[in-house]
Amino acid sequence: MTSRLLAASFAALLIAAPASAFAAKAPTVALKSLADLPTPPYPYDEKADAEADVAAALKRAKKAHKLTLIDFGGNWCGDCRIFAGVIEQPDVKRWVDKHYEVVTVNVGRYDKNMQIPARYGLDKLKGVPSFLVVDTNGKLVNQGAFFALTDARHMTPQSIVDWLAQWPK
Repeated sequence: MTSRLLAASFAALLIAAPASAFAAKAPTVALKSLADLPTPPYPYDEKADAEADVAAALKRAKKAHKLTLIDFGGNWCGDCRIFAGVIEQPDVKRWVDKHYEVVTVNVGRYDKNMQIPARYGLDKLKGVPSFLVVDTNGKLVNQGAFFALTDARHMTPQSIVDWLAQWPK
């Protein structure tokens, strides 16, 4: 096979492959069941300045060449707390910290900080937790995949982490 034909074949393979084929490999999660998860934390600071927190996370992510994961939810939400508990597991936390700057945004009962998702074209949250993955240029990279974890309590810890692994390269 000539090098030109080999290069053309490789280019065709790259074009045909789904973007997820080039995503970062998710760690293998030691926690096999959510039933084994310690009491999940209350991750949303109801008194936080969400605008300042998001701006700071975007700035840190740009400097560190990471993605920003904007996590919208409320402490009343069991699925939100499950997600927070999974990403705090030591084997997961190391991986998340390597690829993401995570910022939590309290949305109350869908009546607080809604201007932040609206800035990215998301005028209404269909459930929480909802996530925006933003690159270092401020561009949304998870278009159409905002609500995949709104039923986190019925997922496995591994499937939650696999979802996160779709965007880092």
